[in-house]
Amino acid sequence: MASTSRRTGRDSTQLRALQTSLDGLARVDGSARFGFGTTAALSSISGPIEVRLAAEHPSLAAFEVLLRPLSNVPTTQSKSLAATLRSALLPSLILTQNPRTLIQLVVQSLSKGTSDALVAAMLNSSTLALLNAGSIPMRSVVCAVAVGRKKSTSEFIVDPEEEEEPSLASHGCFAFSFANGDARCVWTNWRSGSAAVVFDEKELAEAKDVALDAAREVFMHIQKVCRAMEGDDESDEEDDDKMVVS
Repeated sequence: MASTSRRTGRDSTQLRALQTSLDGLARVDGSARFGFGTTAALSSISGPIEVRLAAEHPSLAAFEVLLRPLSNVPTTQSKSLAATLRSALLPSLILTQNPRTLIQLVVQSLSKGTSDALVAAMLNSSTLALLNAGSIPMRSVVCAVAVGRKKSTSEFIVDPEEEEEPSLASHGCFAFSFANGDARCVWTNWRSGSAAVVFDEKELAEAKDVALDAAREVFMHIQKVCRAMEGDDESDEEDDDKMVVS
């Protein structure tokens, strides 16, 4: 049986409530908000749109990711995280059908800090924004979750809150690409909380398995959102530009 020793009372494999909102932001082709509880991010997609001459590619659409922190201006860390999000999402996109154009993803952090759960929320909101836009062909769906291993019990826990991270011996975010019933890990930043700890390949493999099970829950949630979105498209509801699924 899963442990319930966490500060919040959650089981070790239990995600916080998944909060999803598809809001019709102005002047973008698709937008979505995703949160693990209060750890949330908002993403928007514009494209295909006109691209700067310097970034134009004759056979591909350019894919640009911009990250906006909760406060202040983007720093070097924000730019590095934007590059990480781009590399995790890029394999899921088919960019050959719109050459000489730009696909622009803007990610807004809605929570303080840079926890692994926030990175996962950013990836999931980006995936939902891409699906909401429907203007960029995709070969797979990327879903992400955070995982940690507790110092006291060596137990793996999913979706650790920022307050839990100091009690973790190792932690990180895992992103998986889901397509045709298969799932593969496309990115992780798994790391030890101490520089003195030697990297453990077995631990990484175990953490990946735990993360995959949790990522499937996120994937099923996104499928639920997409089915509801298709239902809204077919209905005559007045408020069809906004949908919330919890």
